[in-house]
Amino acid sequence: MSSSNRTGSSPLIFILTGIPSLPMSSYWMALPLCCLYLLMILGNCTLLWMIKTDHSLHTPMYYFLSMLSVADLGLSLSTLPTMLAIFWFESTSLCFEACIVQMYFIHSFSAIESGVLVAMAFDRFVAICYPLRYASVLTSSLIMKVGGAIFMRGVCVVLPVAVLIKNMPFCRPRVLSHSFCLHQDMLRLVCGDVRVNSLYGLTAVILTKGLDSLTILLFYMMIIRAILSIVSKEAQAKAFSTCISHLCAVLIFYIPLIGLSIIHRFGKHLPPLTHTLLADAYLLVPPVLSPLVYSWKTKQIRRRILILLCQRGTQQQV
Repeated sequence: MSSSNRTGSSPLIFILTGIPSLPMSSYWMALPLCCLYLLMILGNCTLLWMIKTDHSLHTPMYYFLSMLSVADLGLSLSTLPTMLAIFWFESTSLCFEACIVQMYFIHSFSAIESGVLVAMAFDRFVAICYPLRYASVLTSSLIMKVGGAIFMRGVCVVLPVAVLIKNMPFCRPRVLSHSFCLHQDMLRLVCGDVRVNSLYGLTAVILTKGLDSLTILLFYMMIIRAILSIVSKEAQAKAFSTCISHLCAVLIFYIPLIGLSIIHRFGKHLPPLTHTLLADAYLLVPPVLSPLVYSWKTKQIRRRILILLCQRGTQQQV
């Protein structure tokens, strides 16, 4: 096996894999993928547009929701080029530099989304546990600082991952297991010592998604305690209903992530299709379902959508 990144002046090329046992030129797979990406872009852009144009939605909860939509869009657009290239044009090769860039953006936006979910949990915690102090705690200045800190954490924590793997020697054949570049997948093709890369990668995951999931759990333990202390059952149900959308978003994001992490470490004997479907679910499902969940469960957004639909129907009749 060759242990060099380049032979002469020829670039280092990785081969991406579609869905195992599925032909590359399968248009019945390519068409649903296109529809899925269109739904992602349309749903998240619609949310962003509504939050921007409707002044009644200019509250901390919806500012954090707009950050979640931006992270979802970034995550979707990071995987879109290679996914569609494989299934529409049967193009499976990707140069090393492009693979590094895609890997960086996928993991960065994933870390940013995880951080936004923590901020949204904090928003629900303050709203339920300290409702009278909500406006004074979650000021516009604090929201901007929190958003900036989440973005910088996602950018900075993942940067060493890309730098460390850039100079590593890769073996042949350089065939990745997915339709996009992931750090764990690239790392298994390295010929040299990967202990530093693996250790930092694990540390980055613990400092982002690991710490975030524990923080969200802690916030919800305090939220549940506060809800149970309310005497009225009706008030309890109303307080809990304000958390349902966020809880759904957390489950949609973390269940595929946890499943993928377990499969990567303990499921090496499982068929490749299992790894592929879990990785696709981790990157494709949250950006599609999050705007649908918030549109369905949030009264203000649902009302705004109905008003827009009624206005459009009236214009068409005229």
